[in-house]
Amino acid sequence: MTIQKKPTLPGKLQRIEERRDHIIAAARLCFRQHGFHGSGMAEIAELSQLSVGQIYRCFINKEAIIEEIVHRIVTHRVRLMLDNDNDLDRIADDLAGNRLWGDGEEELINQALMMEVSAEATRNPRIAQILIDVDAIMFRQGCAMLQNAYPGMSHDDAATLAELFAVLSEGTMLRILTQQRQVKPEGLQRLFRLIFSKVFPARM
Repeated sequence: MTIQKKPTLPGKLQRIEERRDHIIAAARLCFRQHGFHGSGMAEIAELSQLSVGQIYRCFINKEAIIEEIVHRIVTHRVRLMLDNDNDLDRIADDLAGNRLWGDGEEELINQALMMEVSAEATRNPRIAQILIDVDAIMFRQGCAMLQNAYPGMSHDDAATLAELFAVLSEGTMLRILTQQRQVKPEGLQRLFRLIFSKVFPARM
C-alpha cells in the first residue's frame, strides 16, 4: 500500500470531499457516543447539520461510512509505521504507554472506534470483511517493513513477528481502554524491550 498525499481537487469535487469529511467527523462522534446500533443515518444527519439525503449522496449506507472511517484510521497508522524506522526501544516504550498510534483525544477515539468495529464484526459479515481487508493492509505493510529492516528474514518469520506485534498492540490497547491494566507502564516497557531483544534479530 502506497500512501500518497491527497491531490488538489477542482471546486465541485473539493466541496464533495469537504462534505464527506464533515460527515465522517459527525459519524465518528455519533458512533463513539451511541455505538453503531444506536447511530442511524438520521442521528448522523442531525449531528452534521445535513439532511439524510445529502448524506446518502456521499455514502450509500452506514457500512460505507464505517468503511471510510476504518480506512482513514489504517492509513494514519501505516504512515506512523513507515515513520518509526523499526526503532524497537521506541516501539516498546510507545506500546507500553499506549502511544503507539499517536497521542491525544483523537487517537483515543480511533482506538475506541476500532474496538467498536471489532465487536460489530462478530454480528455483521460486511463489517467483518472490512476489518479483514484493512488488517491485511497493516499486516502486509508490517511484513514488508520487517524484511526491509532485516534483509535475511524469511517471509514466514516476518509474518510470525508481525502477528506477535499485532497481539501485543491490540491486547495492550484493549486492556487500557477497558481500564483492566494492573501494572505501571514502566514495567511493561522493560518486558516489551526484553521480548523484542529476544525475538528480533540483532541489527547490523
